This record gives sequence, structure tokens and C-alpha cells, in this order.
Amino acid sequence: MSIGIRVSGRIGKPAAEVFDAVVNPKKLSGYFTTIKGASAPLVADTTVTWWGEVPVEVDEVVQNERIVLRWDAHDAKPPYKTRIEMNFEALDDGGTFITIAETGWHEDETGRKNSYMNCEGWSQMLSCMKAYVEYGINLRDGYYRSEMKGEKATPDNL
Repeated sequence: MSIGIRVSGRIGKPAAEVFDAVVNPKKLSGYFTTIKGASAPLVADTTVTWWGEVPVEVDEVVQNERIVLRWDAHDAKPPYKTRIEMNFEALDDGGTFITIAETGWHEDETGRKNSYMNCEGWSQMLSCMKAYVEYGINLRDGYYRSEMKGEKATPDNL
């Protein structure tokens, strides 16, 4: 058995615009990967780098509907990857309901700790995405103590 988390929320813009805010590195760097950015667009069967040091493997991209990623579970011994699935649901009111699920943490203290941290991170990403896509505001700027120092957030420097 493994540990998984799921967060979701509504963004008041069309699915194409919300989807682009994730796959487009310039936009993603404007509200989420603000320290050292995102290296390239999310394209299936590629690896991009977030925050200048985190490799993100892109498994699947279905335009305006779904993105599937994998990355290393932080501090896992032995190393393993977790799976991130983002689903974009176009709503009748013109908005988008986005769901982000991350699964695959091992059921140990490190897995629990990291799943909690990433649940916080994905929740914060959704809030920041909403502010950025709807109003052009970067909520993440100065949000974490680490980012105030120009460092990406980790379990040890939040």
C-alpha cells in the first residue's frame, strides 16, 4: 500500500488558459517555480527541471485535459518516484476545475512527512495559480521563508 494525496479547486478561466499556466514554463515560473523557474514546456516523454534542480519526468500530456508527471520522493532511501496527475475539467460557467493527485509514497515516516509537505505545496500552488491566472498576481513571492532568501522550499527551510 502507498500514501497519496489529492487537492482541487476552481479557477475562473477556460481550461485552455489554466492548462497553459502549467505547461508553459514562463507562466509556471510566474507563480509556482519562482526560484530558478521551469526549464522547458511540459511535453510527453521529456524531462524538465523545476527550481533549477528538480528533474520532472513528463509521462503524458493531453491538451487542456490531463498532465501526468513523476519525480523523486524527497530523501527516500532507497530512491523512488511519486506520480502526479493533474486533471482539468472545463465547467459550464467557463471556469476550470483542476484536481492534482500525487501518489506512490512509501508507508514510512519519510513518506508520510513528504506527502504532508507536498499536500501543502500543491494546495498552495492551486491558490497561487488562481491568483496568477485570474488577476496576474504572484502570491508565492515572499510566501515561504526560504523564498524570501531566494531558495526553493524544502522540508527543512519552510
